[in-house]
Amino acid sequence: MPLEWSSSSPDLLLAVDRTSGRPLRAQLEHGLRDAIRTGRLEVGERLPSSRELARALGLSRGLVQECYAQLLAEGYLVTRPGSATRVAAGATATSVSARPRTSAPRLVADFRWGVPDLGSFPVQDWLWAMREAACRMPTEEFDYGDPRGTEGLREVVAGYLRRVRAAAADPEHIVVCNGYAQGLGLALRALADAGVQAVAFEDPGSPATVAAAATAAGMQAVPVPVDEHGIDVRALAATDARAVLVTPAHQWPTGVALAPERRLALIEWARDRNAFIIEDDYDAEFRYDREPVGALQGLEPHRVVGLGTVSKSLAPALRIGWMICPPDLAEPLAEQKQRSDRGTPALDQHALARLIESGRFDRHLRRMRATYAARRAALLAALAEHAPELPVTGLAAGFHAVAHLPADADEHHVIAAARARAVGLYGMSTCRASHADTPAQLVLGFGNVSERGITAGITAISDLLTGRPRSTRL
Repeated sequence: MPLEWSSSSPDLLLAVDRTSGRPLRAQLEHGLRDAIRTGRLEVGERLPSSRELARALGLSRGLVQECYAQLLAEGYLVTRPGSATRVAAGATATSVSARPRTSAPRLVADFRWGVPDLGSFPVQDWLWAMREAACRMPTEEFDYGDPRGTEGLREVVAGYLRRVRAAAADPEHIVVCNGYAQGLGLALRALADAGVQAVAFEDPGSPATVAAAATAAGMQAVPVPVDEHGIDVRALAATDARAVLVTPAHQWPTGVALAPERRLALIEWARDRNAFIIEDDYDAEFRYDREPVGALQGLEPHRVVGLGTVSKSLAPALRIGWMICPPDLAEPLAEQKQRSDRGTPALDQHALARLIESGRFDRHLRRMRATYAARRAALLAALAEHAPELPVTGLAAGFHAVAHLPADADEHHVIAAARARAVGLYGMSTCRASHADTPAQLVLGFGNVSERGITAGITAISDLLTGRPRSTRL
């Protein structure tokens, strides 16, 4: 897309060599042709005025006007009365932007997990919060600030987590980060510096993400099985790990909540092993048919690193998250953040703080809970009609479910066949450390699919879910 400028003239990097003996006009014409042919100047892009380009290159304005006139005659440039000189259509035949772009086929429904309803992002509220933040933000905070994050956001987040998640949150022990992946990476590097050599993680879970973060920190990643009560703490105790990543509120991807006895056993393991728990507070904001479960961090703040983000509650593109740090790890984690990127953008932090303080964040969450509850109901209704024998679990919270395919089903075949019918499906095998495709299961994300799309998508693949031949209607 060509750049759009204000009334001031755009800059353009061109060079002329006065020692080459080649005429300056010829050099300027060659430089402009080359910039247009290679796509450095795109179709429709505005060129500097002849006066500004002459000033920048130290040439006469008449020479630049002659150059522009020549390129206009050759069809490289176009101009209209009262308008700037621009690159003509068809002049950048060899440019990258002129190459045909291929787009993925449009899907009837894409049940991709982990994606909230992107169309429901509260644009007007966010614009309001950004304006408020820009007006209120102290001048000194436009400088490099505290690597832990702005004091205002840390205080607001601490209060919010104490109120909503029963967390033992102290603003002095919170580090703002750029989402979950960075928070996990910072935590593992700080633990590695403290002598931790292995981190355990739930299986199924996020093996690729954990393995990448562990490798970057110089640690070993160890899978530990999950059952209907959550992570198997006895199996965890049999490993050499002194850190573990868990999703106790709504286990990813099975959807189970960590049972009370497992929560206590996990904390006991951490105390006995001198170990640390990294709690990903996954999907804690969205629950339907069970009572809310407080954060594990509130039970043992000295042993739990709490990770949270606004990726699910608002949008992944904001790239804002936080870590509630054990007191002994607060400074090492702040140092890791400082070395990583010197801090998360301050203006965005102030905007998020204003959004939460104003009550607009809570209002948005209430609206989204209703939206996801309706989509959950649509998914259950569609499955009840078209695949009534298909077991579905993990729907107590969040916006994904696990569909258990028939015993003889081929997970990869079902996914491929569904894609041929313009329905995006995703298998549990990706979430297993072994990548085993049995038992065959699908992780159905419904956060970014409309109720109509859910119904149409399930209808289109009903035979794939049940293993029965596709019915035909006369």
